[in-house]
Amino acid sequence: MTNKYLSTTALSKELQLPAKEVFKLLSENGLVTREEENWILTDKGKDKGGIVKSHTKFGTYIAWTEDFKNDIIFRSGENNTKHLTSTALGNHFGISKFRINPILSELGLVQKGVKGWLITPLGKLMGGEQYEYDKTGVPYVCWNPSILSKKSIIKSLKEIQGESPTEEKSEDNQTNVGFREKFEAKLRTADGHYVRSRAEMLIDNWLYMSEIVHAFERKLPVEEDVYCDFYLPVGKVYIEFWGLENDEKYKERKQEKIKIYQKYGFNLIELNDDDIKNLDDVLPKKLLKFGIQAY
Repeated sequence: MTNKYLSTTALSKELQLPAKEVFKLLSENGLVTREEENWILTDKGKDKGGIVKSHTKFGTYIAWTEDFKNDIIFRSGENNTKHLTSTALGNHFGISKFRINPILSELGLVQKGVKGWLITPLGKLMGGEQYEYDKTGVPYVCWNPSILSKKSIIKSLKEIQGESPTEEKSEDNQTNVGFREKFEAKLRTADGHYVRSRAEMLIDNWLYMSEIVHAFERKLPVEEDVYCDFYLPVGKVYIEFWGLENDEKYKERKQEKIKIYQKYGFNLIELNDDDIKNLDDVLPKKLLKFGIQAY
């Protein structure tokens, strides 16, 4: 029976590890060595079943028997969980490898490059690291396993899949629930959202009539329990309407929210009562700063 061989890049995909880390593991265990810009197979690597193959397009490369992926060097310590590919992350949450990066992009953790995916400032804070494929230079992002335990990410991913995760009742969350009970969302907008004030209704209707996709009261994808007024997936822009400026508690909460937006570098548009009177003049200018054209 003919052995099936995997290139090191194909092996990395089987292991769901970045190719860079697989080469690092192979090097640390003496199976390959680096000479100038090339990886060289060592005698120890040959003993493990490694061979050198050639390809008319890609030239020579190192390949391994298919069962080499089960070798102890990929299972010892934390080697197999040091960084997770997007495919591994998707498998953990039961999300298709074709959907996981678009979902991470919607959450503001990555953004689409000319080719591949690029890490965002928020993505870095969540444990993401930027890599690129050796042969093509196409960028991709991998994740520290700590992302698997981040409540904000878990909740957002479950909501996107149509699940309704149970919220823990933190002191801050109880404050938010109290606010929502006090100001119940009874006003129905043109696109079917239910909002809490006339100002929010005017903003929602303006976005809808301008054909700008938006969410109302979207939770920020961070550990703090904070909800925005509006979120625009295109441009990753958050909109806050500040309406109760005479309420001291409201003003304190406003400052806390602004600090959180600044902490994570979110794109924020702030609106007040005067802006609501002139949305046609104010919003297009504010949106344009984030690359969103309103027609």
